Amino acid sequence: MRAEKPKMNHRKHSMNRFLPTLSVLACAFLILVGCTPKETAAPAADQGAAAANALDRVTAGPPVKKTLQLFTDQPGRVVAFEEAPILSKLPGYVESVHFDIGDKVAKGQLLVRINAPEYKDQLEQKRGLLGQAEAQIKQAEAALVAAEAAANSSKAMVSQAEAGIGRTDAEYARWDSELKRMQQLVSKGSVTPKLADETTSKFQAADAARKEAQANIESAMARQREAEANVLTARADIDAAKAKLNVSQADIAQAETMLTYTELVAPFDGFVTSRHVDAGHYVQPAGASNAHSLMTIANVAKVRVFVNVPESEAVWVDAGFENLESGDPVTILSPSLPGGKIESRVTRTSLQLDPQSRTLSVEIDLENQELKMLPGAFVTAKILLEQRDNVLTLPIGAVVKAAEGTHCCVVVDGKIQFRPIELGLRVADEVEVKSGLEGNELVVLLRAASLQDGQSIEIIEKK
Repeated sequence: MRAEKPKMNHRKHSMNRFLPTLSVLACAFLILVGCTPKETAAPAADQGAAAANALDRVTAGPPVKKTLQLFTDQPGRVVAFEEAPILSKLPGYVESVHFDIGDKVAKGQLLVRINAPEYKDQLEQKRGLLGQAEAQIKQAEAALVAAEAAANSSKAMVSQAEAGIGRTDAEYARWDSELKRMQQLVSKGSVTPKLADETTSKFQAADAARKEAQANIESAMARQREAEANVLTARADIDAAKAKLNVSQADIAQAETMLTYTELVAPFDGFVTSRHVDAGHYVQPAGASNAHSLMTIANVAKVRVFVNVPESEAVWVDAGFENLESGDPVTILSPSLPGGKIESRVTRTSLQLDPQSRTLSVEIDLENQELKMLPGAFVTAKILLEQRDNVLTLPIGAVVKAAEGTHCCVVVDGKIQFRPIELGLRVADEVEVKSGLEGNELVVLLRAASLQDGQSIEIIEKK
């Protein structure tokens, strides 16, 4: 028991040693809990009051009067003003080639000659048929002359027969009267019946002569009709011969035309930009599946620049068409140009959007006498779509579009006043003000959408 007693006294001594420290810590905690809320509440209340009394600071200034220019920069491609692949219409062997790549040619100059002797033979055959047709015309004309002569002869025979019928009618009337008189005399016994019989014989002869003359008239008239029919036939033969002549002449013209296809000529002034043929090659006609161009001629003294303008800007493009000076100004930019650029105007447009790309095809014609612009090159076209001179402008941040309309914020006596405005052309972050401002107002230039009508503000003058 004596051995354990000293240990108990040691533990009690240790606890008594830490009691003062614990008391100090407890008092410090109570002081912190009681004092801290009162010290932090006062600054928070002061900050709220300051915020309530602060003014919104805005940047303001007058609208700027300037010239607005709306441009579009689009890539373009250069192509020859005219370009034509040269193909043969006839099959045959190449007899000669007169120009090579890069050579300058004039309209109508012979480029390639095709050897096709069968077309020369066809031409000679057609010319022979033409001579035959001309001979048939002469033969038909001679037949017409003979037919007309026969018709005239038959007409004379009809006249002669008609004259003969007059004599026979007179003889018939004479003996008819004489026969009646004899018959009366015989009935009275003044003459003998024999005399009457002689008169009857003469009357019968006159009647037969009259009938013969009538038959001669009918025969002559039939021959006249036949002769007139022969005249019509001869005239028809002439018309047929002339028609054959026309056919022969057309055949000759066709043969001569086909023969001209053996000579391939330049369709316009230009340069040979490609050549794929040599003398001795066999060429196929243009319609054949394995036909290909013999060479290509291009007019590069004048070029076209094709530009595709997006749908959003297409409505602004104005082309000159026939009046070149009325097209939109355009600057063609290219390192190959003297000074890196050339000024021109929009020449024409397609007047409709491409259904796939939704772009408007624009063409600019350029003179290229010095051949500085090569077809196939890519350039940049800067087109001036619209220009508004000396107009009032605002930055887009000064414009507020609301349900009741478009307005800007004008500062009057330190307060915001909504001012309705009408907008015009927008270029980048600037927009034209068509109406609503005089130009001397002080307008909020930034964050106008965050302000309220009648709100007090502090102005930061725009320098």
